Amino acid sequence: MATPQMDRFTPVFAIAAAAELAEMHPQTLRQYDRIGLVSPQRTRGNTRRYSLHDVSRLREVARLSAEGLSLEGIRRVLQLEDRVQALQSQVRELERALSEERLQRTDRRVFAAGSAGGEVVTLRRGTRMRRNAEVVVWKP
Repeated sequence: MATPQMDRFTPVFAIAAAAELAEMHPQTLRQYDRIGLVSPQRTRGNTRRYSLHDVSRLREVARLSAEGLSLEGIRRVLQLEDRVQALQSQVRELERALSEERLQRTDRRVFAAGSAGGEVVTLRRGTRMRRNAEVVVWKP
C-alpha cells in the first residue's frame, strides 16, 4: 500500500492546534469558517481539519484585520488573491504549451520589416532580408 503524499494542503491539524499555530481563539476559526474566510476540510465525523495552507491563510486574515480591513473586505482580498494565483498558473501553462508548440513546428515562418513603410514580410527559413544601405541627408 502506497503512503499518501503530504503537502501544504493536507488537512492534519485539529481546530485547537490550528488556532494555536495561527495565534487565535478556536471560536474565531469557527466564525471564519461560517463566513467562508477559511474553509477547512471535514472528517467523516464532521470535525474540522486544517492544513498548513489554512493556517497561513488564517495568519493573513489576522494581518489584514490588524490593518483595519473589515471581514467582508478581507474576504474580497482573499478572493482576488486566489484569482491572481489561478491566472498566474494559467499563464505559466499557456507559456509552456506555446513553447512546446514552437519547438515542434517544422514549418516555422520568419518575418521581417519591409523597407517601404515597415510592412511585415514573410521570408523563407534560412534567408535574410536585404538591407537598404542608402544614406539620406536632410537639410532644413
